[in-house]
Amino acid sequence: MKILLIGDIVGKPGRRVVNRLLPDIVCQHEIDLVIANCENAAGGFGVTRDIVEELYRCNIDVLTSGNHIWDKKEVREFIEDYETLLRPANYPEGSPGGGSALIHTFSGNLVGVINLMGRVFMQLLDCPFRVAEREIEKLKDKTSIIIVDMHAEATSEKQAIGWFLDGRVSAVLGTHTHVQTADEKILPGGTAYITDVGMTGPFDSIIGMKKDLILKRFLTSIPNKFDVARRDVWLQGVVIDVDEDSGKSVKIERLNVKLED
Repeated sequence: MKILLIGDIVGKPGRRVVNRLLPDIVCQHEIDLVIANCENAAGGFGVTRDIVEELYRCNIDVLTSGNHIWDKKEVREFIEDYETLLRPANYPEGSPGGGSALIHTFSGNLVGVINLMGRVFMQLLDCPFRVAEREIEKLKDKTSIIIVDMHAEATSEKQAIGWFLDGRVSAVLGTHTHVQTADEKILPGGTAYITDVGMTGPFDSIIGMKKDLILKRFLTSIPNKFDVARRDVWLQGVVIDVDEDSGKSVKIERLNVKLED
């Protein structure tokens, strides 16, 4: 079976490119399940209920997130209304929402999805390594196909999670940095890995935001409001080909598709 993970969707341009290009990508690659990271979908910071509904209408099956999931306060009121809207599983016990989900595909397969967040250069949460083991234990009796979105800053931490979970999950796919890496591979145990799947949004930007505003921040060190850029919009992600019986990945392919206006 084939699973698509779409890199961090940034603002309205990112949502537009998903709406326009996703149907053809699903058809062309014969995708069985679509996962997308949505934590930047509302103006670059957080997500709203209307945007969640909009992304589901684009036939995205699971929405993952990361450190920006709580940026829109309203999310605390509705996150538990959607079993497939995930926040990182290693947020402390008692946090709203859930960090993993089990999804039925159209072909009748069950797929587990786990959302984790790193701790290096980021907010200190529960240990993603131990939480990953806990979440895998919950899912492994129901499915051999498990996908992990590892939302983290440090490449070393993402690689460490990849090796730690090799042979225990189908894929460890990094998000958060908005810069697609070229290190996609199948690890020895059959786990597909990439350090970062990239960004879905405007590339005439600095990680999706207007360049002048980001440069001003670097030059002055004075906080200022960031706005989502608009031009040169791309969809980035990866397609994983997974053996349905063993849950091991046999292929991983990077996607880079430009929206032609």
